[in-house]
Amino acid sequence: MNWLTDFVKPKLSSLVTRKDSPSDLWTNCNKCNLMLYKSEHKDNLFVCSHCDNHMNMDVENRLNSLFDEKTYEMINVPFENNDPLKFKDLKKYSDRMKAAQKKTDQKDAAIVAKGNIGNIEVVVFILDFNFMGGSMGQFVGEAFKIACEKSVELKCPFISVSSSGGARMQEGIVSLMQLPKTVAAVNVLDQHKIPYISVLTHPTTGGVSASFAMLGDIIIAEKGSMIGFAGKRVIEETIKEQLPEDFQTAEYLLDHGMIDMVVHRKELSQTLSKVLSFVKK
Repeated sequence: MNWLTDFVKPKLSSLVTRKDSPSDLWTNCNKCNLMLYKSEHKDNLFVCSHCDNHMNMDVENRLNSLFDEKTYEMINVPFENNDPLKFKDLKKYSDRMKAAQKKTDQKDAAIVAKGNIGNIEVVVFILDFNFMGGSMGQFVGEAFKIACEKSVELKCPFISVSSSGGARMQEGIVSLMQLPKTVAAVNVLDQHKIPYISVLTHPTTGGVSASFAMLGDIIIAEKGSMIGFAGKRVIEETIKEQLPEDFQTAEYLLDHGMIDMVVHRKELSQTLSKVLSFVKK
């Protein structure tokens, strides 16, 4: 037995080894690639302190940033594992679902909650991009319908916060049926004179942008968000023309009358509070 190697060296190593590895403390901006201290990045609402890039925000922090005093109540949505096509590509759809559930600690991509924003009661529907790209399958469509019904029941404004790649291909036509389903739910809000505010975050594309996301009475987008249906490259190849560099950005859509305002994430809750104070009069 070597006393220095087997006893002294491990003791010294345990004393000087950091408990947190650099990967636990730092992250990189996906635009400017500069390093960001994770705790400061969270306090900055996941906005890059160097280039102001609005990065992905998880559901819990999104809810905390929106509701007064970070206080809200989750609304349960019945869940059934749905695999109508028994879909399999590189792996089974059911396995992808289990992996996403484990990663996010959520049943699916949609979250519904109620609480106050600016002392006004609201129901909020959120699509989480961390869960299979925020794709819309049967559960998401049902969650949106239930959220709208809850707004009608409480006679309070409804807010959706979208971040999605579109319909969930693994559910085939069932996922496409969620487009008219969510549109019908928006019509119910309109029939009951319930204000609907749609918040678009990066990215909001595909079937989500082609249905409920663009049907708000007021449409707000976070700064720099990509919003559209098909991708820019696909459109360019189809029409054989080069599109503007800022095509499909929130700012481009605002300039062309597609949305009502572009808001910095730090000002989103305050902006919603002001808008709600007008629509509730």
